[in-house]
Amino acid sequence: MDWSAASQVARDAAYDNLNAVPDAAAHVAERNAASPHFPPPEPNIRFGETEREAWDIFPARDPAAPMLAFIHGGYWQRNRRQDFWYLSEGAAAMGWGFALCGYTLAPEASMTRIVYQIHAALDVLASRTAGPILLSGWSAGGHLTAMGAEHPAVTAALAISGIYELGPIRDTYLNAALKLTDDEIEGCSPIRRPVVQKPMAIAYGSAELPELCRQSRDFHAMRAAAHAPGPLIPVAAADHFTVIETLRRPGGALLRAAAELLR
Repeated sequence: MDWSAASQVARDAAYDNLNAVPDAAAHVAERNAASPHFPPPEPNIRFGETEREAWDIFPARDPAAPMLAFIHGGYWQRNRRQDFWYLSEGAAAMGWGFALCGYTLAPEASMTRIVYQIHAALDVLASRTAGPILLSGWSAGGHLTAMGAEHPAVTAALAISGIYELGPIRDTYLNAALKLTDDEIEGCSPIRRPVVQKPMAIAYGSAELPELCRQSRDFHAMRAAAHAPGPLIPVAAADHFTVIETLRRPGGALLRAAAELLR
């Protein structure tokens, strides 16, 4: 896609996952219906002043087991950590702990503030976790995973269907809430930051929007050129909503990838 020549309609469509996936609403409804069946034993572990600035934690039986810490998506302006409790099923099958991170949404919080909250969240999680922390996230959470991987407590990262260059986002409907500044595009785009030399898998669904696929491929290529460890994982036939099912399902592609990152 020639971004410079694209119309506003084309730019908006390039990042509109809800309209790109015909049964997106059904996937969201199924996720939201499933999650209340997996309530966290340790809910609402605060790291900030607001209700959203909290972890919901599913401890492992072994305190030294890995902790899979997950950041939800929604283009930084939708969803809640509680909507993703159902993903704890995969971590439990591996004998790991699982933690879901909330954050303040745009427009109430700027991108700078959201990234700050992720690092504050990891400070608190690290103080409660003896085992290695594997940070993961989907969509906007994939972006925040790449930013959070810089935190010293993070052992490895699995970024799923993320946004790693924010420049195009400012040219779309998403910026009405985000109001990205030049400084934020420079400082909060993972692809523009120093390469994190930790294992990081970059995953996306092969049936996702071309711009989402490109973002993942470009970010992985940048890391690979700097000899940073971690694979590029196109999940066969997965769209933006089905791709994270492979993190929930025992034996799923992304759950296996997470295990490999911890070897």
